[in-house]
Amino acid sequence: MIKLCISCDSLARAVGADQVAEAFERKAAQRQLPLQIRRTSSRGLYWLEPLLELESAEGRLGFGPVMPEDVPGLLEALDKGAEHPLALGPVEQIPYLKTQQRLLFARAGITRPCSLDDYQAHGGFEGLRKAALMDGDAVVAAVLDSGLRGRGGAAFPAGIKWRTVRQAPAGQKYIVCNADEGDSGTFADRMLMEGDPFLLIEGMIIAGLAVGASKGYIYVRSEYPDAIRVLDEAVMLAREAGYLDVTGSGVAFELEVRVGAGAYICGEETALLESIEGKRGIVRAKPPLPALEGLFGQPTLVHNVLTLASVPIILAKGAAFYRDFGMGRSLGTLPFQLAGNVRQGGLVERAFGLTLRELVEGYGGGTASGRP
Repeated sequence: MIKLCISCDSLARAVGADQVAEAFERKAAQRQLPLQIRRTSSRGLYWLEPLLELESAEGRLGFGPVMPEDVPGLLEALDKGAEHPLALGPVEQIPYLKTQQRLLFARAGITRPCSLDDYQAHGGFEGLRKAALMDGDAVVAAVLDSGLRGRGGAAFPAGIKWRTVRQAPAGQKYIVCNADEGDSGTFADRMLMEGDPFLLIEGMIIAGLAVGASKGYIYVRSEYPDAIRVLDEAVMLAREAGYLDVTGSGVAFELEVRVGAGAYICGEETALLESIEGKRGIVRAKPPLPALEGLFGQPTLVHNVLTLASVPIILAKGAAFYRDFGMGRSLGTLPFQLAGNVRQGGLVERAFGLTLRELVEGYGGGTASGRP
């Protein structure tokens, strides 16, 4: 049995991943070769997409970028165990990937996006299990001790925001995920939502437990149809599996995917709250802060995708583990997005402390134009 992995990420599909998968199935059927294709998330090595991974006794072996016309020769080589010009060797040893420090994207390219079995097999929901055994103050303290800062750009200490919302007296509180990723060249939020949606969902549930919120919204821009579809399915699967009722009380954490109409201003947190409320997206004056008077006038914890997705790692492995990455007050890792005039565009997750030269020339391979 030949076992292959091909990404179902929207960028991989845009450059022909679906056609490559179909060509493999068609040619294998013609040759009566036993073939199994798993559609996984993307590694983020976008300049190599469509990336084909062969499951072998030595681990996954990469080939790419693969076009539909490459399939007949590649299938023959795989069947006979022969060499092929597109061979990249073990995927984990590709220099672009080997030197990264992946926490948020540890499952990228390995798991199927909406497979609970895959997610659990690779450490999924371990953070939630630990959080469910702690009181809210202890969870907030873990986030504070980790040094996690908001990944939306302002870098405000996340734990302080959590503590403010937890201490605010109110009968109803909310968790809001700002997934309105509208800046040019950015794709890390989309890649995580499409490829590892349960990580975001787990982070939001933990946040709800910690601050006392019973309702959450993921606000996604309408330009991300694949992310919206995957999130909707993942929320349904998590609900059916009982993960939204971690206390066993029968009162579930409600989670809703809300689709924005594409207004750039709704990437600002208060304009986003206005949009969720059904109003025109206009920036609110501060004070009051959303942590005290946010969605529908109630205390609201607002974070972007990468901030909330960092939380399960902190709870599963401890604040000290997360704090060991980075430097100074910039702790943890950050997914850097390489796009535009670079030879090797894609996602790089590293701890704070590397230089722009390492990113652009080391990982990106320099400019595509050849100019400095």
